[in-house]
Parts: sequence; structure tokens; C-alpha cells
Amino acid sequence: SEIHGTVLEVADNGYTKRLGGKRVSRSDVLHYSKDNPQATIVADLTDAPQIPSNTFDCIILTQTLQFIYDLRAAAKTLHRILKPGGTLLVTCHGTSQISQYDMQHWGEYWRLTSLSARKLFTEVFPEPCVTVQAYGNVLSATAFLHGLTVQELRREELDYHDPHYEVIVAARIVKPSLD
Repeated sequence: SEIHGTVLEVADNGYTKRLGGKRVSRSDVLHYSKDNPQATIVADLTDAPQIPSNTFDCIILTQTLQFIYDLRAAAKTLHRILKPGGTLLVTCHGTSQISQYDMQHWGEYWRLTSLSARKLFTEVFPEPCVTVQAYGNVLSATAFLHGLTVQELRREELDYHDPHYEVIVAARIVKPSLD
């Protein structure tokens, strides 16, 4: 339900289409370089003055933060371009191998934890507006690193949460309304 109105997603708009459907009035795709034909906005999230402030009702930022060196600048831009009352949906990996393609094209810099994600976003959003949840366990981390698929594990094996193995870190952040 949070994917609605004017939505921004990075690289493609697959989640916007699949999860937003008819609730989405406009879908923009952000990409760092011009070589992505799906991109409607070419910008660097660390400095994107070409994106107007208070533009998006929802921003979907999946598996992107690890490629941005200046995370604080990106968080400030995300805050600026999100409409008051809008929602930022973020995922990033905690445990992962390095993507050589991405490393060569724009760099791969970070692995976030639930604590670092919370600290990053509470620097620009009020703390009560930031919800962070980690997912994973030693089995899912090992399976992921070995290239196993979801179909090769049982649901209860994936659903078990072990705070020592944060495979995926997810955040839901709401920009306060201007009331």
C-alpha cells in the first residue's frame, strides 16, 4: 500500500509495477549513467540538484547503498526528494560476495548492519520515523554465498532469524508531514 502516487525506483521499475500497480500514477527510474534505456532520471544520489525537492510519494531503493561511497549525502538527497508523508523503502545486504561487475563500473563500498542503517537514516529522519529489520541466519547466509536458491531451502529455514547473521537489512522510513 505504500507504493503509490509518484514512485522512484533504481535501475528498473519492477517492484513499482508488481507491488504498486494501479496505485502508481507516475513511475520514474533512476540510474547513475545514461546507458540504462529504462532510466527516466540520470543522477548521482549524492548530489542530484536536477531532482526537485518533495517529488516522490515513495522511493524504492533495493540493493543500492553498497555502491554509494558517500552514504550520508545520499541519505540527505533521499530525504530532500521524498514528499512529506512519503515512504522510503530500502534493502541492502549485510552478508554478500562482491559483485565484480558493479565493483568495476561504479564501486562497491559497504556492507550495512541494522545498526549502521538505523544510524545513517536517523541522521536525517526523526528516529520514530525509521524502522529497520534484519533478515537471515547462518544457513541462509551460507546458502546465499554458495549460490543456492530459495527453492532449495524450506520456508522455516529461511524464516528463522539469527541476529548474528544479517543477510538482508531492510528499512521503512516515513518523512514527517508538514502539519
